[in-house]
Amino acid sequence: MKTPTILLIEDDELDTISVERSLKKLEIQYELHTAYNGLEALHLLRGEAGKALYPDVILLDINMPRMNGIEFLKIIRGDEKLKDLKVFIMTTSSESNDRINAENLGISGYIIKPLNYTDNTKRPDSMDAFVQFHLRKILLDESV
Repeated sequence: MKTPTILLIEDDELDTISVERSLKKLEIQYELHTAYNGLEALHLLRGEAGKALYPDVILLDINMPRMNGIEFLKIIRGDEKLKDLKVFIMTTSSESNDRINAENLGISGYIIKPLNYTDNTKRPDSMDAFVQFHLRKILLDESV
């Protein structure tokens, strides 16, 4: 049975830690790869540092340095080998323009990240709920 693979593209260390904590609650085996921005992620996906990565799911932040999430999405949607990857946007942005641009680029879903990690009252279960209900199903379906 293939171990499911997740690519997390996130420039904020606290957000990365939060996602990793939520993923640990899955209680299934998976491989997690991380990239700091869209350029770094493209290098992984294209195998520029070794073997090409083809993840089951990409968790993508929108606001990042060097290449943001929308720019990254435009590139992979135009790439014959990468265009069908499942991509979930993770962002603190409530800008409708960001959501519309992402949806027009064929995202699988949109997750609003908690805005305050010392007091998660804004969206206490957004990432955990996504991981437990949506990501679990995707990864288990992919790994069967």
